[in-house]
Order: sequence, then C-alpha cells, then structure tokens
Amino acid sequence: MKKLPPIHPGEILLEEFLLPMKITQSRLAKETGIGSQTVNEIVQGKRSITPNTALRLSLYFGLSERFWLNLQSRYDLETEKDKLADRLQREVRVLATA
Repeated sequence: MKKLPPIHPGEILLEEFLLPMKITQSRLAKETGIGSQTVNEIVQGKRSITPNTALRLSLYFGLSERFWLNLQSRYDLETEKDKLADRLQREVRVLATA
C-alpha cells in the first residue's frame, strides 16, 4: 500500500478553517497582520508557518500556537523522512547495546 504524502499546514488552514468559516485569505491577512502574499503561499503549501505566524493564527482562531507549530513540525519531519528514508537506512548504524 502506498503511503499518502504529508499534509501541509496550509491545506489544513484552508480546508478546516478558512473555507468552513467563509474567511477569505485577504480577510485573514488583514485581521491578523500577516501579509496577504504570505497567507497565499502558506495556503498553497509554498511557505512554512513560522512562530510569528503561529502566534497570530492562535490568537485569531483561539487555538494554541503549539497547534500550528506542531502541524508544521510534523509536516517537515514526514517530508524529510520520506526524502531520506533509503539513505538513512544505508548511512546510519543502530547503536549496539551491551
């Protein structure tokens, strides 16, 4: 079975928040102080959610900043794991325990 690709936090922002709440990217940018280009690039999966952005989104939506940072960290880790999987198996030796 083929593994599904990691979900970018921008997709979650769009599908779980903006669309159901009928919030435009422009409105989100204006009401959070996040640049409109930044919001668009996050939604398109071209930009990461930074701590600054996480703080603004958390205040706006009433969620923890950790929620947004964890989404980004999980995405980054899964993306890197997929990219390096074979190489890591070849290059890293498991520490032998006594």
